[in-house]
Amino acid sequence: MMFRDFSKPTYEEWKARAEKLLNGASFEQKLVTQTYEGIALQPLYRGEDTQSLPHMESVPGAAPYVRGTEELGYVSKLWAIAQEVSAASPEAFNQAARHDLGRGQTMLNVPLDRASSAGVDADQAEGDQLGQGGVSLSTLADVEQLLAGIDLGQTPIMVEAGNAGVAVLAMVAAYLQKSGQSTAHLRGLVGTDPLGELAREGVLSGTLAEAYDAMADATRWAIAHAPALQTVLVQANPYHDGGASAVEELAFALATGVAYLRELDARGIEIDDAAPRMCFSFSLGSQFFTEIAKLRAARMLWAKIVEAFGGNEQAQKLSIHARTSARTKTVHDPYVNMLRGTTEAFAGVVGGADSLHVSPFDEAIRPADEFSRRIARNTQLILQNEAHLTKVADPAGGSWYIEALTDELAQKAWALFQEVEAAGGMALSLQAGLPQEKVAAIAAKREANMSKRKDKMVGTNVYPNLQETAVPALTDEELAAIREERRTSVQKQRAATDREALTAKLASYRSAVASRNADQANVMEAAIDAVLHGATLSEIVRGEAASSHAGTTVQPIPLRRDAAAFEALRASAERYKQKHGSYPQAYVAKLGTVSQYKARADFSTGFVEAGGFQGIQGQGFTEVEAAAEAALASDASLVVICSHDELYPEMAPAFASLIKAKNPQLTVWLAGRPAPEQAATYKAAGVDDFIYMGADCAGLLARLSQQKGIGL
Repeated sequence: MMFRDFSKPTYEEWKARAEKLLNGASFEQKLVTQTYEGIALQPLYRGEDTQSLPHMESVPGAAPYVRGTEELGYVSKLWAIAQEVSAASPEAFNQAARHDLGRGQTMLNVPLDRASSAGVDADQAEGDQLGQGGVSLSTLADVEQLLAGIDLGQTPIMVEAGNAGVAVLAMVAAYLQKSGQSTAHLRGLVGTDPLGELAREGVLSGTLAEAYDAMADATRWAIAHAPALQTVLVQANPYHDGGASAVEELAFALATGVAYLRELDARGIEIDDAAPRMCFSFSLGSQFFTEIAKLRAARMLWAKIVEAFGGNEQAQKLSIHARTSARTKTVHDPYVNMLRGTTEAFAGVVGGADSLHVSPFDEAIRPADEFSRRIARNTQLILQNEAHLTKVADPAGGSWYIEALTDELAQKAWALFQEVEAAGGMALSLQAGLPQEKVAAIAAKREANMSKRKDKMVGTNVYPNLQETAVPALTDEELAAIREERRTSVQKQRAATDREALTAKLASYRSAVASRNADQANVMEAAIDAVLHGATLSEIVRGEAASSHAGTTVQPIPLRRDAAAFEALRASAERYKQKHGSYPQAYVAKLGTVSQYKARADFSTGFVEAGGFQGIQGQGFTEVEAAAEAALASDASLVVICSHDELYPEMAPAFASLIKAKNPQLTVWLAGRPAPEQAATYKAAGVDDFIYMGADCAGLLARLSQQKGIGL
């Protein structure tokens, strides 16, 4: 028979056949997947699911840009390979960046350390701020060292400037001016995101109004002097890192973007000038198709918003920077992070990111070295040169599943965006705790699912490897040496400055800041002049404040890494091993024949080793007394009974009773989930708890570790 000879079944016929094969099990529970976004993913998508979607007639390069902002996609314009270079000092950064730019990287991505992002100089920073998360920049000399030998006319730059947008941009512009280069060719982003910074850190050094003034200053200068440079950053990353779903990421990013459009408009920058100066940054998580749909929905919704503001079609185009998730990377079995980064990057490319950072596999452990940077960079090079993704525009376009998911995600994100707007906008919502509450609720669900191993992380809560060789982190001594070098360097530069000339230039800068609303004085030009005369990052940031306001604070959204609970357990077990010479032991008591205990013995070993307990599998026993003697002789902290449900009533109570009679402090678990009446019998005999698929693995092991004093 030919394919055409078969009749085309209806969806109802297919579903009826599927339900029959389920043998009475629920179709919804078995075949429909509930996501953190509140979306029910169907097992089958059809053309009928997309026929009424309003964006289905759109094409790449045309509004609402769901299919990308370029007509030919990556065929005509590749995404920028924008790997973050993680080095604490400008010299080390420059050495690594020049190396990487010569080996495939196409955008200079400069992550700032926490001190620089907050507008604090290296010699004034608290210890844990300095060098953490990126490079330390305090002076023009630092920028000269950072950019030495790098042609910014040929290489676009990306700097997430935190609370120091004007200061960092002034330093870059001063460097170009001093070296005789034009700012007209400056491309990329030197951007500030005060609401994103507020969400992540919980504090801004000044008021939001002052931050918006500074944003407008930088944007106005860029329009005149660096027309290809973006100056406004909208980060969804803090919400993603805190545990949010794609719905919250989209909604809070859109609300942030709208806030910036309004504030720039209030300061005289029209929509068609403001919107193209904005870049949205998204993290890419482990749900492949959801991440593709997220980027597509972001473009579609942003086009709708800019159109409502009166923006033209060019202004409606959304620029997207993507980075693979920091939340999904693990300390243990870190080489698996290469695979996580690859799938996340693949989603970002299929979703149409304009620039991309792939996390080095050791991101959660230490600053990347040359090897981890190379592997991360080569991931992108393979996607560009070997995966054929650059030979087709919008590879996801037309997929019934992805198109339907894009629309449903967009609808849910739009509803939450409207909720934020009704609450007064993103700033008031952050102050009231609305985003924090929404993100924490999703994070709690993620934590519970990770703890129960419903969400799996290979090498962490499933298939742990206690024999792995740990990737070494920087020692406290190494960190202290780096920080001391930075403090000393800035102090020397500060001492060599002509303070009298600098004082006059800073006075002119503060005067420009104070009069900006009256005559649109060029604050950026005054800042550049001050930097050329020795002004530091913090002096420019402090000069932006027109008041003595103590700062703006909200409840921060912390980074909640998925693996954190299990990594804490493993860290406790490592401390125990350092003290006692071995990991805490868990004896797997195998009762009956191999077929009766094998599956549960393997399950139990994986269960306890996820928390750092070494699973000891001895021989199998058919005699309870012999099994109990072997368990007691093991000197383990925990014994796990493993057998078949039919054998448990006969052997488990007797085994547990013998154990408790000889060693009442020895914890006894049983692998399985008996009925309540049977469980009560086992507990009365001495069983302390039960482990099974869906049991709270992290919670049980945390309580056990506390009871046994492990890691103290």
